[in-house]
Amino acid sequence: MQSFHKVVQSDFESVNQLIIGQLHSDVDLVENIGHYIVDAGGKRLRPLLVLLMSNALGYNGRQHINLAAIIEFIHTATLLHDDVVDVSSLRRGRPTANAQWGNAPSVLVGDFLYSRSFQMMVAIGNMDIMEILSNTTNVISEGEVQQLVNANNPEVSEATYLTVIHKKTAALFEAACEIGAVISGADTTLRKQVRQIGYHLGVAFQLVDDALDYEGNAEKLGKNVGDDLAEGKPTLPLIHAITQGTKDEAALIKQAIREGGIDKLQHIITIVQQRGGLAYTNECARAHADKALALIANLPATPYQSALADLTRFSVERST
Repeated sequence: MQSFHKVVQSDFESVNQLIIGQLHSDVDLVENIGHYIVDAGGKRLRPLLVLLMSNALGYNGRQHINLAAIIEFIHTATLLHDDVVDVSSLRRGRPTANAQWGNAPSVLVGDFLYSRSFQMMVAIGNMDIMEILSNTTNVISEGEVQQLVNANNPEVSEATYLTVIHKKTAALFEAACEIGAVISGADTTLRKQVRQIGYHLGVAFQLVDDALDYEGNAEKLGKNVGDDLAEGKPTLPLIHAITQGTKDEAALIKQAIREGGIDKLQHIITIVQQRGGLAYTNECARAHADKALALIANLPATPYQSALADLTRFSVERST
């Protein structure tokens, strides 16, 4: 257990219990798939952000437990849908839900988790939170569609790529931080500040994810190395290698993006490494993490503030 888990261990256990309770359905298949993907674990950084931020800002109630579960349900729904869209077969070291049960059940259970999260939001009855989370789910959907549009397009720019990862990943990190501030009674200025923490942390997290797809270990990652290339995704390691490589190297990478597949994966990994694609991506991740850390330093000095800093450093130092 990481240090940032330990400081909210009791709250985190309460979140897990609530998640299990809220997975209840009269339809067995809903519960089976829901439990399968939730029980797979994962880092749970997004619900952790809710717990850490609300505690860091002095919140004393119990709504942060419900909000953390809501954030995890939204995230889990996106995973179910993503794996269908990406035709993924492995996540967190296990077959994906769509590999186990098929695409249609995975999509529909993803819809169930989305709708359950909104039922839980209504029960909280805070319109600011409803607005933040409804806007966030809309932005995430836009990001996923934009990523789909960008697939097999080797001309995607770094700016366009960063816009997509903001929408599809960082937006939920932003929301997790901001709703923690909302229930803590933070003013508009502080809400913007903690939202920026979520933005920089989320971008850093996704940048590292995209680098690990070309330098990670499949067993440790819990997913297949080269999945992004197989799906024709023009991520930053490839975008940078195209701009820095020779004409022939750029042509090879562009062809691989257009066609998808991993026939030339090892050759492309070598080019990405030699042309600084991985180093540049990790450098960008560290720059965003440093910005998040500078903002976290402005929060009250508590164990929760320290844990937020630890979580940020973990996000860019991890190997999974």
